[in-house]
Order: sequence, then structure tokens, then C-alpha cells
Amino acid sequence: MKKILLGFMMALGLSGAALAAGAGFPLDKAPQRTNDMAALQNGAKLFVNYCLSCHSASFMRYNRLRDIGLNDKQIAENMTFTTDKIGDTMKSNMDPAMAKKWFGVNPPDLTLVARSRASKQGSGPDYIYTLLRTYYRDDTKPTGWNNLVFPNIGMPNPLWELQGERKPTFDKVTSHGHEVEVHKGWEPVKAGTMSTSVYDQNVGDLVAYMQWMAEPEQNNRVRIGVWVLLFLSVFTVIAWRLNAAFWKDIK
Repeated sequence: MKKILLGFMMALGLSGAALAAGAGFPLDKAPQRTNDMAALQNGAKLFVNYCLSCHSASFMRYNRLRDIGLNDKQIAENMTFTTDKIGDTMKSNMDPAMAKKWFGVNPPDLTLVARSRASKQGSGPDYIYTLLRTYYRDDTKPTGWNNLVFPNIGMPNPLWELQGERKPTFDKVTSHGHEVEVHKGWEPVKAGTMSTSVYDQNVGDLVAYMQWMAEPEQNNRVRIGVWVLLFLSVFTVIAWRLNAAFWKDIK
């Protein structure tokens, strides 16, 4: 009996620890721009320039960018830095062995990350949007960077030149009898090439592109779904009246 009680108490303790560890940093709501062609094009440009050097998107082909309003000439001249053919997939030229040596792990493929990172805290786009806006300098880390959403992250801030450098500030509060630190805000260290508002706008475009890339047919699927629901609504009314006309003489 003691063993059963002990095991039950340990299970409660582990579940409590798991909940505490999973609480994480609160996620900001990512802007919804998957129908904004200009935002998607800007996001694609940012992805190719700042993400594709290390990460691949091996389930996406360059010529699929036609769906966001780019023609073959624009794709070839502005997007295909890792290949000569717009029919190729978006693969990084980084050697996986060297990437593992530099970062401790091979950078993951980003094609579906906007879907795979969804959790009870928020959607995948919310996660990426907050992650890219919560980097800070940390000289104790090998890369010189850390992140509030992903502590001890192995990837340095890919957009640091745009965002600049800053450090987080914290308030100490008492919670359940213990003193804990709560994120208060940011203190600028070095200015980037973009203001905070412009940087957030561009990160929103980048996240929108990654969300579109994870499911390029999403907009078409939603559009078709709306028409299907409208058709079913009209058909329901017609079927209801036909049913009434068919049974009126039998009653």
C-alpha cells in the first residue's frame, strides 16, 4: 500500500513539474496575412535571405512562389540563390556535418514548422512570431545569443542586423511563496537597421510566408469550403420545401 501511495505521489509530482516546465513564455498573436500577396512576397524574400542559408524547406519548390504573385523571372533573379532551376526544392547549401559541428545539431527543415509548433499556448505562427522577437545578447552562450521563448537556443539571432541588440529586464514577484522573475520589457543595447515597429512588421510578413508555405492550398481550401457551405445551405432549403410538397397530400 505504501508503494502504491508513493508511486501516486511521485506521479503527481512529475505531472506538476511537467506542467510547470510547459508553462513557458507567453506567446504574442501573429498577424494574419496569408491573403496579403505583398506581405507574402516580402516574407519569401526574408526567408530566402536570412533563413535558407542554414535551414532547408525541402518540401517547397521555388516555382510554387508563382502562387503568391511572382513570375518566373522574379523568382530566378531574386530567390534562387542555392540553385539555377526554379523547379528545384528550397534546400540549404550548408553541409549537415559542419552544421552539427557549429550548432550542435543539424538545423531542422522549416517547411512545416508553422504547423508543427502549435501547442496549447498558441499556434505555430504565434510561436515563430514571438521567438523571432525575443532574442537577446547572452555572452555566456557559445553563439552569444539566447531567447526567452526557447532558452539555451542553439541558433543565433538570424535577424540581428535588422532588429539590433537588446537585453531583457525583469521584475521580481512572489508566487506561491517563492520569488520569481517576470519579464518586464527590453533595454536597447545597439540599434538595428529597422525600428521596432518596422521590424515587427517584417517579422509578421516572414511568419505569414512560413504559414503559407506549410500549406499553400489553405486559402483555396477555405475559399472552396465557404462555397460548399453556401451550396449546402441553399440545398437544405430546397430539400426542405420539396419534402413538404411531397408529403402534403399523403398526410
